[in-house]
Amino acid sequence: MDDEHGGGAPGRVGLIWARSRNGVIGADGGIPWRVPEDMAHFRATTAGAVVVMGRRTWDSVPPRFRPLADRRNVVLTRDSTWSAAGAEVVHDLGAFLTSAVGAGDTVWVIGGGQVYQAALAAADRLSETIVDLDVDGDTHAPEIGDGWHTADDSGWLESRTGVRYRVLDRRRRD
Repeated sequence: MDDEHGGGAPGRVGLIWARSRNGVIGADGGIPWRVPEDMAHFRATTAGAVVVMGRRTWDSVPPRFRPLADRRNVVLTRDSTWSAAGAEVVHDLGAFLTSAVGAGDTVWVIGGGQVYQAALAAADRLSETIVDLDVDGDTHAPEIGDGWHTADDSGWLESRTGVRYRVLDRRRRD
């Protein structure tokens, strides 16, 4: 698969999120805005790849969309008894990422906040949609620090819902 779809080069770990200007990525188990174009970007970017999410993120996906189609759905949970149809359960994110990347898989971490934070050190790519809103929420994107550069910036776009957004493709600095 090419670098724009399916996660890029084999054996990579990416993070993908949409955040408000004030860093919110979630509120009460959901996304506090509606930007259909970002959802289309998410689908195109993660298609054909492995997606890793926490159990609460899995639960936040409407049941009719679970498991996410055309992706290997991996759910990280501490609960050794948890299972769900279409979900591959893992309990150790680091071990999973090491084995998946070693096997040449492209992995996209898709949430939530704690899983993003835990995966940040292993990631070499970040697809970040910035929504031009300040919102209240209970889940925030982690601070990525200076170790990243912007490889591509869509510039400000307007959603058909009237919300401005931009998509940044960030890469870890060598």
